[in-house]
Order: sequence, then structure tokens, then C-alpha cells
Amino acid sequence: MESITYDRLQETLYYEVMDNGLHVYILPKPGFQKTYATFATKYGSVDNHFKVEGQEEVKVPDGIAHFLEHKMFEEPTGDIFATFASHGASANAFTSFNQTVYLFSATEHVYENIQTLVDFVQNPYFTDQNVEKEKGIIAQEINMYADNPDWRVYFGLIEAMYQKHPVHIDIAGTVESIGTITKETLYTCYNSFYHPSNMLLFVVGGVDPQEVIDMVRSNQAKKNYKPQGQIERIFEPEPKQVGEARRESKLAVSLPKCLFGFKETDVGLTGEDLLRRDMTTKLMMDLLFGSSTPLFQKLYDEDLISDSFGHEYNSSPQYAFSAIGGDTKDPDQLLARIREEVDAIVEKGFDATDFERARKKKIGGYLRMLNSPENIANEFTRQQFRGGDFFNMLPLYESLTLEEVNRRLKEHIRWDQLAISLVVSP
Repeated sequence: MESITYDRLQETLYYEVMDNGLHVYILPKPGFQKTYATFATKYGSVDNHFKVEGQEEVKVPDGIAHFLEHKMFEEPTGDIFATFASHGASANAFTSFNQTVYLFSATEHVYENIQTLVDFVQNPYFTDQNVEKEKGIIAQEINMYADNPDWRVYFGLIEAMYQKHPVHIDIAGTVESIGTITKETLYTCYNSFYHPSNMLLFVVGGVDPQEVIDMVRSNQAKKNYKPQGQIERIFEPEPKQVGEARRESKLAVSLPKCLFGFKETDVGLTGEDLLRRDMTTKLMMDLLFGSSTPLFQKLYDEDLISDSFGHEYNSSPQYAFSAIGGDTKDPDQLLARIREEVDAIVEKGFDATDFERARKKKIGGYLRMLNSPENIANEFTRQQFRGGDFFNMLPLYESLTLEEVNRRLKEHIRWDQLAISLVVSP
């Protein structure tokens, strides 16, 4: 077992790579009552076309990563949630564009719960019968989200931006796509992406790192995993321009929902380069659209936005985009005013005092995050899969400059890369 000490954060991270390739990380938090653990695979909804080294190329139905996540909780002996509950743990899982994460939090029986987490994820149980049963459950979930205005306006924006890349496909897939899933396709995906060499176990809380490592090492030694080659993810070339400038859906809403955003043309970044661009862009967007900015206040005073107005930035090595907006009585007027105001800000750049205040606020938010086991585990895992280091964010924040953020403002706010998504009443 090795360790890395981050002196300024007063944190020590312990890690070991098991013989089968599994990466294990432990962050002890003396005095913390709660322990939080994630067992994650670098496998998300976009990974629907791939080739494992030495094997045939495979294309699978949309939504299969999410479907697989659902099925993993079913064991021959019953539902794994009951096992966690019997040891005082709360378990869950989620699938995103780029990863699937299984997790639990507990204040007791921590080592038994870690063992349960690792064992159930490494013990798939798919049958024709339980796969067919799950199709009905997930179809209901898909239909429920189709009637959710916030979900519709968000995915409408991504669908408008992206033409080829599977990020524009709903994480759960469609009723039609999941209808073609079989236990054989589930096992193909499981065997490809749930190999230990493609996975990461992270444990944070009041634990003894040596005890965790010894337990996981013993657990993995009892399991027979053959070495696996590299996974090649296959994507069609994505055009630089947005697919549609504007997309509109109709649902019963009291006020129109309006999201707009900018599609990045410069992709392919990984590691610290990707992390730095993320941090710079999010800081820039806080300066532009944050709730304490003059722009926000103007739009609020003009009754064009409400407290629902917000922004986010989503990225990976293959795609990156912003999403900005909320409820508004007049989407066209809102967009016209934003363009007018933003163009003036792009022209003159941000104020040095405002930049410094926003940067310090970001640093404060990051330091507060270190008191949340859930936030640490989820963000650490996400960054590791992208080649970045969550614990290196403090010096990165401190090294950001006003010139860099102003340059990012001009790079990202490109009206020829704008897409708009609306949900309005019929």
C-alpha cells in the first residue's frame, strides 16, 4: 500500500492496485462517524459501441449501462438492498454519461458493508425472466421522465447540440431500445466493462486504511479474473456545429422553460488540461451568470428570470457544453437581453476585483467539500476516470488568472455555437 500526503489539505490518501488491476483508494477521516464507499466502473451511457482488445467489435442498444445498473442489485438469494439494510447501511447507484457508480453510507458494520458492495457488483445474475421483468420497470421510468419538463428541456438542449455523439441519447435509452436487450448483451457489457482493471473502489470515513486494503486484497485473491486488454470506445465523428439552433417541446407548464448553451468545438483534452478548462469555465460562468452578478440582478428586476435561473458546464474528453437558463415568461426577450448584455461584457472583460472574489468563493466551496464524504468520493472518482486529481484542485484554483478567464469567456461564448431548448404549454 502506498500513500500521498496533501499537506495543505491535511489529508493523506492511501492506495493500492490489486493483482487483477482493481484500483483501491482510502481516505481516512478520523473522528467521522459516517463512512461512504463507491465502487465505480468507467462505463456510462455513451459507451454503446466498443471493442475489447483481442475480441470482436460490439454495438449494443441505447440505455444498456443504466439497465445493467438496475439488474446488478438482483441476486439469486433476493434483493441486495436488504443485505445492506441488515448491516445499517443505505445503498444506491447511478449511471451517468461516462460512469456507473454503486455506493453505500454507514456508521456501523463498515467492513461487512464494503465486502457486500464488492461482492454483489462482482457477481452478476441475469436470467431471461428477470431481464424481461426489468424492461417494464425501466419503460415506466423512461415515460415518467418524458413527462418531466425540467428533464425534457435539459435533454432537448443536448439533442439540439449533438448530432452523432451518443451524449444526446437519454441515459435510460428509449422504450424501443431497451426492448431489444437480452441477458446475453448484458453479460457482454458486464464482462467488457466490469473487469477490475476498469474499476475503482474508494472508501472515505472513519476507517483504518490497512484493514480495508487487507480485506479487499483477500477478497480479490479468491476471485479468478483473467487479464483483459484495452477497451476501445468507438464514436462517429461529431460535426463542430450544433445540430439545431432551437428545439421546442410542449408540456403543461405554468411558465415556459428556457435553456440555452454553447457547444465546445475544441475537444480531446484529458487529465489536468481538462480539469483546468472545467475550473476556468465554471469560474467564468459564475462571473457572468451567478446570482450576485449585475446581469442576474438586471434580468431579475426586469421579471425575465426567477430564482430557478442557473448554469452548469458538462465535459469529457469527447464533448463539452454549457447549459444556462430556467423559467421565464418571455424566452425570446430573455435571450435578446442576455445577448445584448453578454456581448458588452465580452468586449470589456471581467473586473479584477470581481474575479478575485469569485475565485475565493470557489476555493471556499472546494474546502467545504472536503467535509462531505459523499462529495469527496463522487468527485474523486469522476476526476480519476478523466485522468485528473481531485486533491490538486486547490493549487489549480490559486494559479488561475484574470487573463485566462477573460480568454475563456471569448472562447466559449460563441453565438454560432448556441443552441436553445424550450418547453412551453400546448
